[in-house]
Amino acid sequence: MAATIVGIHHVKIPVTDLAKSRAWYERVFGFRMRWEYSDDDGTVRGVAGDIAGIGVGLRENPTAASGCAGFDPISFAIADRAAAEEWVAYLDDIGVEHSPIGVGPDGWLLDVPDPDGLAIRLYTNAI
Repeated sequence: MAATIVGIHHVKIPVTDLAKSRAWYERVFGFRMRWEYSDDDGTVRGVAGDIAGIGVGLRENPTAASGCAGFDPISFAIADRAAAEEWVAYLDDIGVEHSPIGVGPDGWLLDVPDPDGLAIRLYTNAI
């Protein structure tokens, strides 16, 4: 096949409150903002940047954000069970809600709900 996919360019996450979500993603996951996107009236409704080198966009869209609450559209890879335990300690230290460490079909996992209730998953590649 000549047409191939070479990776993921970015993930876009719908949010209700852009400033609140941006601050949360910066504090919790080290989001580094690179660009702002404005509507025709000049109102900034989106930002793009990265988390651990992965392109991430945050786009104000309250309808989509509320419809995605509880859904886990992205899983960031973490090394192993010890890394999951380090994340639990870190999240507890900064006062961020999270699930207990669980076991998925092929690894340890931990869910961290963002300000809109979207489950951002941390997942190991193996048990």
